[in-house]
Amino acid sequence: MGLGERRAWITALVAVAGYTVYLLVVLGRADGGPLTAVRYAPVLLWTVGGAIAAAVLLEIAAAVIAPGAGKRTDMRDREIGRLGEHVGQSFLVLGAVGALALAMAEADRFWIAQTLYLAFVLSALLGSAARIVSYRRGLPW
Repeated sequence: MGLGERRAWITALVAVAGYTVYLLVVLGRADGGPLTAVRYAPVLLWTVGGAIAAAVLLEIAAAVIAPGAGKRTDMRDREIGRLGEHVGQSFLVLGAVGALALAMAEADRFWIAQTLYLAFVLSALLGSAARIVSYRRGLPW
């Protein structure tokens, strides 16, 4: 497995794990009450920071386990990376438009933050999925 594919797997796994932890903590704090009353900001910041730290640690662990495995990149790696970025950014834009619509509708800040966080997670997850599929099956063109 090359460096690009390994990074895509790590990004996907960390995004899902971090968001799952976030949802479990926020839903647990609601305790039957309204979600908008939950103090979500510290949890969001800690899970995002934890996900970044986990990704770095997993990258280091993967480099220790398989030193020198697939460190060279070529034109195919760059094209796959570009495709993954385009797919990921499209979901980020959709999330931003959704958050903007919520802001104009004067929705609670909780829902705007949730929309943006979900957009970032989907961006990472779907961009990684596009990279992984491209590495496994080839580029679509």
